[in-house]
Amino acid sequence: MTRDRLIELINQIFVDQFELEPEELTPEKRIFEDFALDSLDIVDLITGLQRKFGISLRDNKDVQQIRTLQDIYDLVEKLARDNPDLIAKLPE
Repeated sequence: MTRDRLIELINQIFVDQFELEPEELTPEKRIFEDFALDSLDIVDLITGLQRKFGISLRDNKDVQQIRTLQDIYDLVEKLARDNPDLIAKLPE
């Protein structure tokens, strides 16, 4: 799966769960400040990412460092590289 496809799938979670417009979703956007998400929204986001990609973020210390969309893209891409069998099941 390409990075562009991962970004597309992540962005779709933001569109679906938080009713954001796709054009708002740029890598430098800050999750809390620019999208006005709160801690409960982040729980929903993490749940959505886990379901979509079949990954576990429960004990991942990198989750605490997420500040921007770019951080999310990078984290999911890293987990995708570490778990290629899970990501391979996603539609291209």
